[in-house]
Amino acid sequence: MNDSPECVDDRTARTVRREQYRPPPYLVDEIDLKIELDPQRTVVTACSRLRRNEACPGTASLVLDGEAIELLELELDGLPLAQGAWRRDAHSLTIDAPPERFVLRVVTSTAPASNTSLMGLYLSNGNFFTQCEAQGFRRITFFPDRPDVMSRYTVTLYAECERYPVLLSNGNLSETGVEAPAAGRAPRHWARWIDPFPKPSYLFALVAGTLVASEQEIDTRSGRTALLQAWVEPGEEDRTGHAMRALVDAIRWDEQRFGLELDLERFMIVAVSDFNMGAMENKGLNIFNTRYVFATPRLATDSDFFGIESVVAHEYFHNWTGNRVTCRDWFQLTLKEGLTVFRDQEFSADMLARQSSGQAEARSARAVKRIEDVRVLRAAQFPEDAGPMAHPIRPDAYQEINNFYTVTVYEKGAEVIRMLHTLVGEQGFQRGLALYFARHDGQAVTCDDFVAAIADANETDLGLFGRWYSQAGTPRLTVSAHHDPRACTYTLDIEQRTAPTAGQPDKAPVHIPIAVGLVGDDGKDIALRLRGAAHAAAQPRTTVVLELTESRQRFVFDEVARAPVPSLLRNFSAPVIVEYRYTASELAYLARHDSDPFNRWEAMQRLAVEAMLAVVSGATPQAAGEVLVDAAAALLDDARLDCAFRQLALALPPEGVLAEHLPVVDPLRVRSARDGLLAHLGVALRERWRDTWHALASDEPYAPTPSGAGRRSLRNAALSFWVRSGDGAAFDAAAAQFDGADNMTDRHAALQALVNSPASERVRALADYERMFADEPLAMDKWLAVQATMHRQPGDPAVLVHCLRNSYTHFATWLTG
Repeated sequence: MNDSPECVDDRTARTVRREQYRPPPYLVDEIDLKIELDPQRTVVTACSRLRRNEACPGTASLVLDGEAIELLELELDGLPLAQGAWRRDAHSLTIDAPPERFVLRVVTSTAPASNTSLMGLYLSNGNFFTQCEAQGFRRITFFPDRPDVMSRYTVTLYAECERYPVLLSNGNLSETGVEAPAAGRAPRHWARWIDPFPKPSYLFALVAGTLVASEQEIDTRSGRTALLQAWVEPGEEDRTGHAMRALVDAIRWDEQRFGLELDLERFMIVAVSDFNMGAMENKGLNIFNTRYVFATPRLATDSDFFGIESVVAHEYFHNWTGNRVTCRDWFQLTLKEGLTVFRDQEFSADMLARQSSGQAEARSARAVKRIEDVRVLRAAQFPEDAGPMAHPIRPDAYQEINNFYTVTVYEKGAEVIRMLHTLVGEQGFQRGLALYFARHDGQAVTCDDFVAAIADANETDLGLFGRWYSQAGTPRLTVSAHHDPRACTYTLDIEQRTAPTAGQPDKAPVHIPIAVGLVGDDGKDIALRLRGAAHAAAQPRTTVVLELTESRQRFVFDEVARAPVPSLLRNFSAPVIVEYRYTASELAYLARHDSDPFNRWEAMQRLAVEAMLAVVSGATPQAAGEVLVDAAAALLDDARLDCAFRQLALALPPEGVLAEHLPVVDPLRVRSARDGLLAHLGVALRERWRDTWHALASDEPYAPTPSGAGRRSLRNAALSFWVRSGDGAAFDAAAAQFDGADNMTDRHAALQALVNSPASERVRALADYERMFADEPLAMDKWLAVQATMHRQPGDPAVLVHCLRNSYTHFATWLTG
């Protein structure tokens, strides 16, 4: 039988193809699950109300997916099915010619304790968990395990009271009780959960075991009271406060930004150390690995705190974009993931800017998140797009569904959503999203349905835009500019091309929004008058979005008296590579004056790459870094900008970015060039780094707020550069910060600075850190990472030898108690 019934299976290559999608012959309106939990033999009784799908006419057999489960009973409308009326194999159960409407009762058993696949229902560390995305529900009971079969679930869980005192599932808790004692059996209790909204089987979840909860009630925008719970293993309650605050912030933000309200009486998150899937958005019952929930100032850095905020928000945002409206089939995975990643990116950016004191600071604070996302895209997704694994965000075929969870589907998928937002604007996107939910709430739909809602709500043609969903590869834009002082025009000629990828040798032009500004010789943006613009009355503006839809287009700006410096692809408005020949002086000018914070950061990055390439080619860091030092000083001194943004703008690109610009990579020369430039920046601006470190000191208690985290990030960057200068006072400052820190952010930063210096205190600091955190696995991960990435000092053993030696010592100590 087919591994995935929603599509036809190519039996020779076992390839499932999007073009062969067929609607399900039968739909399941309701399913009532009775689950008697036992590690060795869990019995599942599933009573489902099915009806023939009008979208799939004609007679058809009912095919239910099922793997690694034992069939105990099978009844149709209360009567046992005769042996010849059904058949099963290793992957499915088939019932021939069932009626138009019927109730199917299936009793199965499974062995959670021996389920090493960790899909479906399994036992881990004495507790029961489920993981059903993408195809795990078929390991619990026989069911059409495909996302376009959406059902309302009632779930009753039974388990021993003492061993499994907490019984959780999706939706709202309806009833609880204790069974009458039975001879020879430990006392059991039960809990019934009712999910009022239809969902696909991959969102089913249960958790049972010994857990404790932190709770908080909130009032939703419509006035309902909802209970929020964070369930953890006993003794871990004090580590969930930040995650709970993040959940509340996410709920409030979704209400305010998109008008989307929490739709259940309660919302639960469960965090356990042995959940191996990272995080999962099961309806009303999100399950996390503890690393994505636990945070205390002693153990977590600011980066950890913000990462937890982002992940908690992402899984909550799926409540609407993924749960209320889900994917028709797994080829549409980016429909829920790309859209939800975009939403969590916007949430994080808004959270970073919420404490800003001015417009420039707010823009630069939001840019911090944008920069981080683009760095991930360039480091992970662009190489995927350029390699043998290149695939569109909506692929056309797969052999293993779990291979679909890629940076292309998630991160590039989010960029595609962002381009739609850029094309129609914030209000247009709001209208489109509202229409999307009005049309499709409670349905399983496609990427085309989403694009159609955006287009229809804004009465715009997005037909060409659909190529982003079907075409792999990263478009490359070649831009040339010409200023005509006599005509007072400035012309941009832009050409797009996308290199061939596997299976797609010929690439058609795609619809690319290119946000552009022109910076005048007074350091200010020029008011733009784009010739032929559809909304000329709305001009002048200082940023316009050029819509590139052909292989080559020309854009002319009028009334440009003096030659400007172009600011191209502002806020990284499309996932493309821009080729434009900036001079070093132009890049330095943009780094000082561009009103777009992302492009200020981009200009600094390009300046740094050019300087490092010059050093690799034989120039001294002093000669190559002259322009970079001046630009860095100007950024450091610009107090209008967010501190975290300044830290990012001052950071040199990693060695991998530099290597991308070299035909032949010599790793030692690359590292030497980067280290030399870092040392030069440290020496050239030594007094500024020292003064910045002192000026940003604070006596306030630690709090992972955007303003506090930004201050710490810039202060710790200043410490790192100051240490790079070789100043003995900097070594003392780093050691003092390590010893006196009241939080992991400052302690970890000081440790990194010391380890990458010749300071004698670095050996003592590593030993002290190990002593402080030997029993904290997440903190020891940081200790190992610092050593694995350290730069050798003269006389040091090789980094790998050093790391392995310390790792062995730590784990030997741990094993012996």
